[in-house]
Amino acid sequence: MFLDRDDISSRILQGQHILIYNRHVLRVPSSWLSAHPGGDLAILHFVGRDATNEIDAFHADVDLIRRFSIGQLEGDQPWQALLPPIAAGWSQKDDQWLSSASKFHPDSTQVLLVAKDSPAIGIAPTLDAITPPPATLSLQVQHQHAEAYKRLHKRITDAGLYRTPYLSGYGPEFLRYISLAAISVYAFQTGWIVISAVTLGLLWHQLMFFAHDLGHMGVTHNWNYDRLISIFIADFIGGLSIGWWVDNHNIHHLVTNHPSHDPDIEYLPFFAISPKFFSGLYSSYYQRIFPFDTASRLLISIQHKLFYIIMLFARFNLYRLSYESLFKKAFGPKRSKGGSWAWRLEIIGILSFWGWFGGIVLRNCGSWQKGLLYMVVSHVTTSPIHVQLVLSHFSMSTVDLGPMESFPDRQLRTTSDVICPESLEFLHGGLHLQVTHHLFPRLPRHNLRKASIMVKEFSKEEGLTYAEYGFVKGNQEVIGVLREVAGMVKDFGQQVKLVAEVASVEAEEAVNKKIAQKEISYNGNGVALELS
Repeated sequence: MFLDRDDISSRILQGQHILIYNRHVLRVPSSWLSAHPGGDLAILHFVGRDATNEIDAFHADVDLIRRFSIGQLEGDQPWQALLPPIAAGWSQKDDQWLSSASKFHPDSTQVLLVAKDSPAIGIAPTLDAITPPPATLSLQVQHQHAEAYKRLHKRITDAGLYRTPYLSGYGPEFLRYISLAAISVYAFQTGWIVISAVTLGLLWHQLMFFAHDLGHMGVTHNWNYDRLISIFIADFIGGLSIGWWVDNHNIHHLVTNHPSHDPDIEYLPFFAISPKFFSGLYSSYYQRIFPFDTASRLLISIQHKLFYIIMLFARFNLYRLSYESLFKKAFGPKRSKGGSWAWRLEIIGILSFWGWFGGIVLRNCGSWQKGLLYMVVSHVTTSPIHVQLVLSHFSMSTVDLGPMESFPDRQLRTTSDVICPESLEFLHGGLHLQVTHHLFPRLPRHNLRKASIMVKEFSKEEGLTYAEYGFVKGNQEVIGVLREVAGMVKDFGQQVKLVAEVASVEAEEAVNKKIAQKEISYNGNGVALELS
């Protein structure tokens, strides 16, 4: 059966979850959304869109995916994307449509969500709701880049870069883990509390990179094995939920730097990397409004001064997010792969962590003051990874170029690398090669450098910008963006309202002057240009 755009639009408006994969029209049953290992949002963000590149990037086996095929696209022209209902503020609950947010600036090419006066239940979206604004991109050029990405992916696969270098790659890593753990235990037994706390913090720092690899199935490439190991690393040793992190991180990879959808840039009241956040945006991930209230105005106005101070204590926020997620899952469906046993094991892991860290380590520091010191020092020591996590995105584009934008274009536009010598890569844990990682998230960490050479060639051939900075320069770019946005909050009231609602384009340009490699825009032919 062949389906055209009208057929697919009609099915989406009826509540079906339709997406495109290699010109096959896939219909994902509502009952399977909660069973998707990557979470339901990973599917909902691509309803009405061609998700071929994204599916190939995140899935090694696509046989199951083809079972959802209900036909093929009519004709041979590139698919003209529709706007996913979730991107327009629509969702479904108990087979009924729910409109919980509305478009900010309906006529703008950027689709951002803000609160509705009152959520509407029972009414359905119209064709206008899922018709994207006029695109500034060339459909043919975006299709060309998507096809070039397929060829690049094949090159990387054929080069054997998906094979994990266990001995040469993880051998030295495990020596570091064991050494840090041994030093921490020995120092603690000797009474060197601070040294023990620092080395434990360094161990957590290194293990978070390992958990990141496992969360992407980049180690054994088997979901069950990688999840089991990652629960031991993240939950039992680190006290953090790997299940929460994977759910959060998958969405970050798919809608990178979108103010309404990417949870990894939604940090109000502490940080705002765009004046768009002044509007009180709705988050489709958290399903709530991020109000730009008095606390936000105060903190954002000095965010460039508070950045490193807040990052010192960022790990405590991860505890909160982890435990909130585990609590919510206790009352939600656990139909996803490993959903039941993994959740139970995570709960056991968290309790075990506080048993050994709180009940043994902190309790035996000698006094509550020393226990507090141990807690603070060990957690502050992990702060470099929190800086690293935002370094590749905070200074990059937050513009929404619409659902037509190809996967490689979006990742290269919103992500940058950190330049470092090969001998110091262990300090960054692969996160310095974020561009290649975002394009190929399942790729083993220790093969990213080889793959990045191919990605740079691809970028040059396709006229795309590959942004990379030294660690110091990257930090300067981030602080520059934070300072620029902070400067817009000097006089809230009418002036900020003007910035957020009337002069958003000018405000965006001001921020984008601080963006790595400048903001990328496109002319009618899809040629990359730098804003001057």
